[in-house]
Amino acid sequence: MRSVHRIRLSLALLGALAFTGCLDNESGSGDDTSTGRLNFNGFSGLSYQTASQAGTTNAAGEFRYYPGETLEFRVGDLPLISGVPAQQYITLLEFFEPTRTALQTPMADEEGLTTHTLTEQQVLENTTLMNLTRFLMLLNWSEGIPEGEGIELRTRVISQLNAALQDLTGPIDFTASEPEFTATTPTLSPANQLLAAICFYPEDDERCEEPPSQAEIDNAPPRPGDADERDPDVEYKEDLQAKKERIEGSVRSMEDTSTEDAQTYLTRELKGISTAVAKRYYLDDDVASYPATDTAIKQVAVRRIGGGLALAELEAISTRPQDIQVYSTDWQSAEVEYFVAGPVAGTSGRESELLLSFRPENTYRWVRKQLRVIIR
Repeated sequence: MRSVHRIRLSLALLGALAFTGCLDNESGSGDDTSTGRLNFNGFSGLSYQTASQAGTTNAAGEFRYYPGETLEFRVGDLPLISGVPAQQYITLLEFFEPTRTALQTPMADEEGLTTHTLTEQQVLENTTLMNLTRFLMLLNWSEGIPEGEGIELRTRVISQLNAALQDLTGPIDFTASEPEFTATTPTLSPANQLLAAICFYPEDDERCEEPPSQAEIDNAPPRPGDADERDPDVEYKEDLQAKKERIEGSVRSMEDTSTEDAQTYLTRELKGISTAVAKRYYLDDDVASYPATDTAIKQVAVRRIGGGLALAELEAISTRPQDIQVYSTDWQSAEVEYFVAGPVAGTSGRESELLLSFRPENTYRWVRKQLRVIIR
Protein backbone atom coordinates (compact mmCIF):
# COMPACT_ATOMS: atom_id res chain seq x y z
CA MET A 1 0.00 0.00 0.00
CA ARG A 2 1.34 3.43 -0.88
CA SER A 3 2.56 5.78 1.87
CA VAL A 4 0.17 8.68 2.28
CA HIS A 5 1.00 12.17 3.54
CA ARG A 6 3.91 11.25 5.84
CA ILE A 7 4.99 14.87 6.10
CA ARG A 8 6.34 16.88 9.02
CA LEU A 9 7.98 20.23 8.34
CA SER A 10 11.32 20.82 10.06
CA LEU A 11 12.66 24.14 11.28
CA ALA A 12 15.54 23.82 8.85
CA LEU A 13 13.14 23.63 5.92
CA LEU A 14 11.25 26.66 7.19
CA GLY A 15 14.52 28.55 7.28
CA ALA A 16 15.30 27.52 3.71
CA LEU A 17 11.91 28.72 2.54
CA ALA A 18 12.31 32.06 4.30
CA PHE A 19 15.61 32.59 2.47
CA THR A 20 13.83 32.98 -0.88
CA GLY A 21 12.31 36.41 -1.48
CA CYS A 22 9.14 37.27 -3.38
CA LEU A 23 9.05 39.44 -6.48
CA ASP A 24 8.02 43.07 -5.96
CA ASN A 25 5.65 44.85 -8.30
CA GLU A 26 7.40 46.47 -11.24
CA SER A 27 6.32 49.99 -10.33
CA GLY A 28 7.85 49.72 -6.89
CA SER A 29 11.11 47.98 -7.68
CA GLY A 30 13.28 51.07 -7.71
CA ASP A 31 15.93 49.38 -9.89
CA ASP A 32 16.76 49.04 -13.56
CA THR A 33 16.06 45.34 -13.96
CA SER A 34 13.64 44.05 -16.58
CA THR A 35 10.47 42.17 -15.71
CA GLY A 36 9.83 38.85 -17.39
CA ARG A 37 6.77 36.65 -17.19
CA LEU A 38 6.44 32.88 -17.05
CA ASN A 39 3.34 31.77 -18.97
CA PHE A 40 0.42 34.07 -19.70
CA ASN A 41 -2.09 33.40 -16.94
CA GLY A 42 0.47 33.36 -14.14
CA PHE A 43 2.66 30.80 -12.41
CA SER A 44 3.24 31.67 -8.77
CA GLY A 45 5.58 30.19 -6.20
CA LEU A 46 8.36 29.01 -8.54
CA SER A 47 11.85 29.88 -7.29
CA TYR A 48 14.20 31.46 -9.84
CA GLN A 49 17.83 32.52 -9.97
CA THR A 50 19.87 34.55 -12.44
CA ALA A 51 23.46 35.74 -12.17
CA SER A 52 22.22 38.84 -10.33
CA GLN A 53 18.66 38.14 -9.17
CA ALA A 54 16.85 35.61 -7.00
CA GLY A 55 13.25 35.35 -5.93
CA THR A 56 9.91 33.66 -6.36
CA THR A 57 7.49 34.25 -9.21
CA ASN A 58 4.44 36.25 -8.16
CA ALA A 59 0.79 35.66 -9.05
CA ALA A 60 1.41 36.98 -12.57
CA GLY A 61 4.39 34.64 -13.01
CA GLU A 62 6.80 37.59 -13.01
CA PHE A 63 10.54 37.49 -12.36
CA ARG A 64 13.36 40.02 -12.64
CA TYR A 65 16.47 39.87 -14.76
CA TYR A 66 19.05 41.84 -16.68
CA PRO A 67 19.15 41.31 -20.47
CA GLY A 68 21.56 38.54 -21.40
CA GLU A 69 21.11 36.57 -18.18
CA THR A 70 19.86 33.00 -17.98
CA LEU A 71 17.40 31.55 -15.49
CA GLU A 72 17.39 28.58 -13.15
CA PHE A 73 13.98 27.41 -11.89
CA ARG A 74 13.18 25.27 -8.85
CA VAL A 75 10.11 24.08 -6.97
CA GLY A 76 11.33 24.51 -3.43
CA ASP A 77 14.46 22.33 -3.20
CA LEU A 78 13.65 20.42 -6.40
CA PRO A 79 15.71 21.70 -9.36
CA LEU A 80 13.72 21.90 -12.58
CA ILE A 81 15.94 23.47 -15.21
CA SER A 82 18.83 25.89 -15.72
CA GLY A 83 20.26 27.88 -18.61
CA VAL A 84 16.93 29.29 -19.81
CA PRO A 85 17.50 32.63 -21.58
CA ALA A 86 15.68 35.37 -19.67
CA GLN A 87 13.27 37.43 -21.73
CA GLN A 88 9.94 39.19 -21.49
CA TYR A 89 7.82 36.07 -22.03
CA ILE A 90 8.85 32.49 -21.24
CA THR A 91 6.82 29.32 -21.43
CA LEU A 92 7.65 25.77 -20.41
CA LEU A 93 8.47 25.07 -24.07
CA GLU A 94 11.65 27.12 -23.58
CA PHE A 95 12.82 25.19 -20.54
CA PHE A 96 14.65 22.53 -22.54
CA GLU A 97 17.34 23.15 -25.15
CA PRO A 98 15.86 20.82 -27.83
CA THR A 99 12.38 22.38 -27.64
CA ARG A 100 13.83 25.89 -27.31
CA THR A 101 15.90 25.36 -30.44
CA ALA A 102 12.97 23.86 -32.36
CA LEU A 103 10.93 27.01 -31.74
CA GLN A 104 13.46 29.00 -33.78
CA THR A 105 12.42 27.16 -36.96
CA PRO A 106 9.02 28.47 -38.04
CA MET A 107 6.70 26.80 -40.53
CA ALA A 108 4.52 28.04 -43.38
CA ASP A 109 0.75 27.94 -43.09
CA GLU A 110 -1.70 27.07 -45.85
CA GLU A 111 -1.47 30.63 -47.20
CA GLY A 112 2.29 30.35 -47.48
CA LEU A 113 3.05 32.81 -44.70
CA THR A 114 5.48 32.08 -41.91
CA THR A 115 4.01 31.27 -38.52
CA HIS A 116 5.31 30.02 -35.16
CA THR A 117 2.06 28.37 -34.08
CA LEU A 118 2.54 25.22 -36.17
CA THR A 119 6.01 24.76 -34.70
CA GLU A 120 4.64 25.20 -31.18
CA GLN A 121 2.07 22.47 -31.73
CA GLN A 122 4.79 20.18 -33.04
CA VAL A 123 6.96 20.89 -29.99
CA LEU A 124 4.05 19.93 -27.72
CA GLU A 125 4.67 16.30 -28.70
CA ASN A 126 7.93 16.30 -26.71
CA THR A 127 7.80 13.69 -23.91
CA THR A 128 10.15 15.56 -21.54
CA LEU A 129 8.04 18.69 -21.87
CA MET A 130 4.86 16.72 -21.21
CA ASN A 131 6.32 15.03 -18.13
CA LEU A 132 7.31 18.38 -16.65
CA THR A 133 4.04 20.10 -17.51
CA ARG A 134 1.84 17.34 -16.10
CA PHE A 135 3.89 17.24 -12.90
CA LEU A 136 3.68 21.02 -12.37
CA MET A 137 -0.03 21.07 -13.13
CA LEU A 138 -0.56 18.47 -10.40
CA LEU A 139 1.27 20.67 -7.90
CA ASN A 140 -1.36 23.36 -8.41
CA TRP A 141 -3.31 23.87 -5.17
CA SER A 142 -6.68 23.03 -6.72
CA GLU A 143 -7.27 20.10 -9.05
CA GLY A 144 -7.44 21.16 -12.67
CA ILE A 145 -6.57 24.55 -14.16
CA PRO A 146 -9.64 26.26 -15.64
CA GLU A 147 -9.25 28.49 -18.67
CA GLY A 148 -7.99 31.92 -17.68
CA GLU A 149 -6.28 30.71 -14.50
CA GLY A 150 -2.63 29.98 -13.81
CA ILE A 151 -0.68 27.57 -11.61
CA GLU A 152 -0.46 28.35 -7.91
CA LEU A 153 2.33 26.68 -5.96
CA ARG A 154 1.42 27.31 -2.33
CA THR A 155 3.97 27.40 0.47
CA ARG A 156 2.20 24.47 2.16
CA VAL A 157 2.68 22.29 -0.92
CA ILE A 158 6.32 23.30 -1.34
CA SER A 159 7.03 22.61 2.33
CA GLN A 160 5.64 19.08 2.05
CA LEU A 161 7.51 18.53 -1.23
CA ASN A 162 10.82 19.55 0.38
CA ALA A 163 10.27 17.22 3.31
CA ALA A 164 9.47 14.29 1.01
CA LEU A 165 12.43 14.67 -1.37
CA GLN A 166 14.87 12.80 0.88
CA ASP A 167 12.64 9.71 0.95
CA LEU A 168 12.33 9.22 -2.80
CA THR A 169 13.70 5.99 -4.27
CA GLY A 170 15.22 7.89 -7.18
CA PRO A 171 15.52 11.34 -8.76
CA ILE A 172 12.69 13.14 -10.58
CA ASP A 173 13.86 12.57 -14.15
CA PHE A 174 11.74 14.51 -16.64
CA THR A 175 13.63 12.92 -19.53
CA ALA A 176 12.33 9.45 -18.59
CA SER A 177 9.83 7.75 -20.86
CA GLU A 178 6.19 8.47 -20.18
CA PRO A 179 5.51 4.96 -18.76
CA GLU A 180 8.53 5.24 -16.43
CA PHE A 181 7.68 8.74 -15.25
CA THR A 182 4.04 7.94 -14.51
CA ALA A 183 4.41 4.35 -13.22
CA THR A 184 2.14 3.16 -10.41
CA THR A 185 3.07 -0.54 -10.52
CA PRO A 186 4.93 -2.54 -9.39
CA THR A 187 6.15 0.52 -7.47
CA LEU A 188 5.36 4.21 -7.65
CA SER A 189 7.64 6.31 -9.84
CA PRO A 190 9.57 9.05 -7.97
CA ALA A 191 7.12 11.63 -9.35
CA ASN A 192 4.17 9.68 -7.98
CA GLN A 193 5.95 9.10 -4.67
CA LEU A 194 6.33 12.85 -4.30
CA LEU A 195 2.69 13.55 -5.19
CA ALA A 196 1.52 10.87 -2.75
CA ALA A 197 3.37 12.62 0.07
CA ILE A 198 1.57 15.93 -0.44
CA CYS A 199 -1.83 16.80 1.02
CA PHE A 200 -3.55 19.54 -0.99
CA TYR A 201 -5.88 20.50 1.85
CA PRO A 202 -5.55 22.55 5.06
CA GLU A 203 -3.37 20.88 7.67
CA ASP A 204 -6.31 20.05 9.96
CA ASP A 205 -8.34 18.44 7.19
CA GLU A 206 -9.17 14.76 7.76
CA ARG A 207 -7.74 13.92 4.33
CA CYS A 208 -4.28 14.92 5.57
CA GLU A 209 -4.31 12.23 8.26
CA GLU A 210 -2.79 8.77 8.00
CA PRO A 211 -5.49 6.37 6.72
CA PRO A 212 -6.81 3.67 9.10
CA SER A 213 -4.96 0.38 8.73
CA GLN A 214 -6.76 -2.71 7.62
CA ALA A 215 -6.21 -4.18 11.10
CA GLU A 216 -7.92 -1.16 12.66
CA ILE A 217 -10.84 -1.57 10.29
CA ASP A 218 -11.13 -5.31 10.92
CA ASN A 219 -11.01 -4.85 14.69
CA ALA A 220 -13.63 -2.11 14.78
CA PRO A 221 -17.23 -3.03 15.68
CA PRO A 222 -19.80 -3.07 12.90
CA ARG A 223 -22.23 -0.19 12.81
CA PRO A 224 -25.56 -1.08 14.47
CA GLY A 225 -28.49 -1.17 12.12
CA ASP A 226 -30.60 0.81 14.58
CA ALA A 227 -29.46 4.44 14.59
CA ASP A 228 -30.48 4.80 18.25
CA GLU A 229 -27.93 2.17 19.24
CA ARG A 230 -24.98 3.96 17.62
CA ASP A 231 -22.41 5.59 19.89
CA PRO A 232 -21.22 8.95 18.48
CA ASP A 233 -17.84 8.45 20.15
CA VAL A 234 -17.18 5.13 18.43
CA GLU A 235 -15.66 4.79 14.96
CA TYR A 236 -17.35 1.78 13.43
CA LYS A 237 -15.94 -0.52 10.79
CA GLU A 238 -17.94 1.19 8.03
CA ASP A 239 -16.82 4.64 9.22
CA LEU A 240 -13.15 3.68 9.18
CA GLN A 241 -13.46 2.10 5.76
CA ALA A 242 -15.08 5.26 4.38
CA LYS A 243 -12.39 7.41 6.00
CA LYS A 244 -9.65 5.28 4.46
CA GLU A 245 -11.25 5.65 1.03
CA ARG A 246 -11.57 9.44 1.41
CA ILE A 247 -7.92 9.83 2.39
CA GLU A 248 -6.51 7.53 -0.28
CA GLY A 249 -8.88 9.00 -2.86
CA SER A 250 -7.43 12.45 -2.23
CA VAL A 251 -3.90 11.38 -3.18
CA ARG A 252 -2.83 12.73 -6.55
CA SER A 253 -1.11 10.69 -9.21
CA MET A 254 0.44 11.42 -12.59
CA GLU A 255 -2.53 9.55 -14.05
CA ASP A 256 -4.81 12.39 -12.91
CA THR A 257 -3.53 14.67 -15.67
CA SER A 258 -3.12 13.39 -19.22
CA THR A 259 -0.83 14.46 -22.02
CA GLU A 260 -3.88 15.94 -23.73
CA ASP A 261 -4.65 18.00 -20.61
CA ALA A 262 -1.09 19.34 -20.61
CA GLN A 263 -1.21 20.19 -24.31
CA THR A 264 -4.52 22.00 -23.89
CA TYR A 265 -3.15 24.01 -20.97
CA LEU A 266 0.04 24.97 -22.80
CA THR A 267 -1.85 25.84 -25.99
CA ARG A 268 -3.99 28.30 -24.02
CA GLU A 269 -0.88 29.89 -22.51
CA LEU A 270 0.87 30.13 -25.87
CA LYS A 271 -2.19 31.68 -27.51
CA GLY A 272 -2.46 34.24 -24.72
CA ILE A 273 1.13 35.35 -25.18
CA SER A 274 0.84 35.51 -28.97
CA THR A 275 -2.28 37.65 -28.65
CA ALA A 276 -0.59 39.97 -26.14
CA VAL A 277 2.43 40.40 -28.42
CA ALA A 278 0.23 41.04 -31.49
CA LYS A 279 -1.78 43.74 -29.70
CA ARG A 280 1.34 45.91 -29.45
CA TYR A 281 1.51 46.26 -33.23
CA TYR A 282 -0.76 47.82 -35.85
CA LEU A 283 -0.69 49.01 -39.45
CA ASP A 284 -0.78 52.72 -40.19
CA ASP A 285 -3.82 51.98 -42.39
CA ASP A 286 -6.57 49.42 -41.86
CA VAL A 287 -8.39 50.19 -45.11
CA ALA A 288 -7.12 51.77 -48.31
CA SER A 289 -9.19 52.78 -51.35
CA TYR A 290 -7.97 53.60 -54.86
CA PRO A 291 -9.44 54.02 -58.34
CA ALA A 292 -8.73 51.14 -60.70
CA THR A 293 -6.59 53.44 -62.83
CA ASP A 294 -4.22 54.40 -59.98
CA THR A 295 -1.33 51.99 -60.41
CA ALA A 296 1.24 54.02 -58.48
CA ILE A 297 3.19 52.22 -55.78
CA LYS A 298 1.64 52.55 -52.32
CA GLN A 299 3.05 51.82 -48.86
CA VAL A 300 1.72 50.38 -45.65
CA ALA A 301 3.88 50.36 -42.53
CA VAL A 302 3.94 48.37 -39.32
CA ARG A 303 3.80 50.45 -36.16
CA ARG A 304 4.30 49.63 -32.49
CA ILE A 305 2.27 51.11 -29.67
CA GLY A 306 4.65 53.32 -27.71
CA GLY A 307 7.22 53.30 -30.51
CA GLY A 308 10.51 51.46 -30.45
CA LEU A 309 9.66 49.28 -33.44
CA ALA A 310 12.35 46.80 -34.44
CA LEU A 311 11.57 43.89 -36.75
CA ALA A 312 13.74 40.90 -37.50
CA GLU A 313 11.71 39.66 -40.49
CA LEU A 314 8.79 40.79 -42.64
CA GLU A 315 6.80 39.19 -45.46
CA ALA A 316 3.53 39.93 -47.22
CA ILE A 317 1.11 38.44 -49.75
CA SER A 318 -2.01 39.59 -51.57
CA THR A 319 -5.12 37.44 -51.31
CA ARG A 320 -6.06 38.55 -54.86
CA PRO A 321 -2.85 39.23 -56.81
CA GLN A 322 -4.90 39.77 -59.96
CA ASP A 323 -6.18 42.96 -58.30
CA ILE A 324 -3.44 43.95 -55.82
CA GLN A 325 0.20 42.90 -56.03
CA VAL A 326 3.01 43.16 -53.51
CA TYR A 327 5.94 45.12 -54.90
CA SER A 328 8.48 44.85 -52.06
CA THR A 329 8.95 44.31 -48.34
CA ASP A 330 11.55 45.96 -46.11
CA TRP A 331 11.92 44.71 -42.54
CA GLN A 332 14.26 47.56 -41.62
CA SER A 333 11.71 50.25 -42.43
CA ALA A 334 8.83 47.90 -41.55
CA GLU A 335 7.14 48.82 -44.83
CA VAL A 336 5.40 46.87 -47.58
CA GLU A 337 4.98 48.40 -51.03
CA TYR A 338 2.08 47.36 -53.26
CA PHE A 339 0.11 48.53 -56.29
CA VAL A 340 -3.19 48.12 -58.09
CA ALA A 341 -2.64 45.65 -60.93
CA GLY A 342 -3.93 47.92 -63.72
CA PRO A 343 -7.32 49.02 -65.05
CA VAL A 344 -8.09 45.67 -66.67
CA ALA A 345 -7.30 43.34 -63.77
CA GLY A 346 -8.28 45.94 -61.20
CA THR A 347 -11.87 46.45 -62.27
CA SER A 348 -13.71 48.83 -59.96
CA GLY A 349 -15.92 47.42 -57.24
CA ARG A 350 -13.45 44.74 -56.21
CA GLU A 351 -11.17 44.38 -53.23
CA SER A 352 -8.21 42.45 -51.90
CA GLU A 353 -6.34 42.03 -48.66
CA LEU A 354 -2.66 42.37 -47.96
CA LEU A 355 -1.57 39.92 -45.29
CA LEU A 356 1.58 40.92 -43.44
CA SER A 357 3.49 38.47 -41.29
CA PHE A 358 6.41 39.80 -39.30
CA ARG A 359 8.66 38.79 -36.43
CA PRO A 360 9.67 41.42 -33.89
CA GLU A 361 13.20 41.30 -32.55
CA ASN A 362 13.97 39.15 -29.49
CA THR A 363 11.14 36.68 -30.01
CA TYR A 364 10.45 33.64 -32.15
CA ARG A 365 6.79 34.67 -32.46
CA TRP A 366 5.33 36.00 -35.70
CA VAL A 367 2.54 38.58 -35.81
CA ARG A 368 -0.16 38.67 -38.51
CA LYS A 369 -1.90 41.90 -39.63
CA GLN A 370 -4.07 42.68 -42.62
CA LEU A 371 -4.86 45.67 -44.83
CA ARG A 372 -8.11 45.80 -46.76
CA VAL A 373 -7.64 47.40 -50.19
CA ILE A 374 -10.76 48.54 -52.09
CA ILE A 375 -10.65 49.22 -55.83
CA ARG A 376 -13.34 51.77 -56.67
